[in-house]
Amino acid sequence: MSTVVKNASLANDIPKTYAPADDIVTVEKSKLSDLWKKEDWLTIWIGAILIIVSSIAVLTGAFDFSAAKFSTWGNGTSPLEQLATGEFWVKLLRTFLVTGVLFTAGVKLKGQKVKEYIPAYVTLFVLAVIVRFISAEFTLNRYLEWAFWALIVGLVVSNTVGVPKWLKPAVQTEYYIKAGLVIMGFSVLFSNIINFGLYGLGIAWIVTPIVIIFMWFFGTRVLKIENKSLVITLATATSVCGTSAAIAVGASSKAKKTDLSLAVSISIIFTVLMMVFEPVIIKAVGLGEVMGGALIGGTVDSTGAVTVAGTALGETAQTVAVLVKSIQNILIGFIAFAVAIFFTARVEKNTDGVKSKPTAAEIWYRLPKFIIGFFAASLIASFIFLPAVGADSVSAINKVLDQYKNWAFVLAFTSIGLDTNFRELKDQYQGGKPLVLYIVGQLFNIVLTFAAVYLLLSGKFFPLPTLVQ
Repeated sequence: MSTVVKNASLANDIPKTYAPADDIVTVEKSKLSDLWKKEDWLTIWIGAILIIVSSIAVLTGAFDFSAAKFSTWGNGTSPLEQLATGEFWVKLLRTFLVTGVLFTAGVKLKGQKVKEYIPAYVTLFVLAVIVRFISAEFTLNRYLEWAFWALIVGLVVSNTVGVPKWLKPAVQTEYYIKAGLVIMGFSVLFSNIINFGLYGLGIAWIVTPIVIIFMWFFGTRVLKIENKSLVITLATATSVCGTSAAIAVGASSKAKKTDLSLAVSISIIFTVLMMVFEPVIIKAVGLGEVMGGALIGGTVDSTGAVTVAGTALGETAQTVAVLVKSIQNILIGFIAFAVAIFFTARVEKNTDGVKSKPTAAEIWYRLPKFIIGFFAASLIASFIFLPAVGADSVSAINKVLDQYKNWAFVLAFTSIGLDTNFRELKDQYQGGKPLVLYIVGQLFNIVLTFAAVYLLLSGKFFPLPTLVQ
């Protein structure tokens, strides 16, 4: 029994560049060939190859597999300094070849035209290099994520000269996002739970689902926002970790590119504001490093911004903030999995307007398979690699993988910008309702997180964990 999927431009394995946004696509039964032909599975293999090769490179020391990273420039450092070194260009060439070969192989297996993809990918990669270079500037690097500049660069191109037809084969947002998330899974270590125990779980795992549910009902019932994919994407970005959570849940809920653009844009703007002002307020009210760090970790959206804001309070605050955020990040895969099932079973409708009642087989088909890759990478890193090679080696592997993940995400967000125009974003604001949803949801998040922090870490109800005494 097949079902139908609306908005198939973001459906699994249907590239935006080859399918109109309003197509209705019939979902077929799963096949063995899906393992090497469907985008979700291909991104798992791409992530697995990068994880395996990075692990071999680090553990054996036989070769260098690190990707290019732009050093911070502009604070007394010339932007051209790193460009003058041969090592940088070797790493940049390696990054281009590794990502280019893997993504091109995936395109070939998906049945798309390689000869059209390659020149388009070369241009997209050049744009990604420009994004990485801009975002490495000292001030911009401190206050704004690379995702913001990737969106800006893409938007500037799409809203000025326009995106040429020959470039569109490489504008495949979900393809790059899914591969990046599989890679990211290796860095989500369950050992973080042990480091902060039930305290971190209470703050991160109890508050987060409550905030998501609150924002869902507030957005759909009170604000009556009809775009449910936007509501759940924005709710998850607010309550978990901004960009990464929005990416994962956006894919699970079949969000449009404009939904993801809007959710990430709002999240980034308020992340900057909270990163700057939340430590100031915490100091003013005398909350202390332990409680203040936990509050920052539970409410500031971006992991990088959490680190900066925690550092502003002190070393202990930074440690607590990063631990709380790390524990919260583990939820990404679980939430994306739950959203995929919820949207398939309860939200999406057939063409006659009746809510679909999919079978287990249909749920399996519709489930974004990259989530399996995310979980597998996390479990392997946590329960096989960590005991076998130690935390230092796992950390070294993740340093290599982190850059490949960042390149995949930069390609994805540049693609979003290229595939978005300001008129579409304006339409998505719906009279400011998404902004109201974020502000109300974030205030609720702050209040609820503070209550959990006060209960668990004030020392009045429970003894403080050894880690922060």
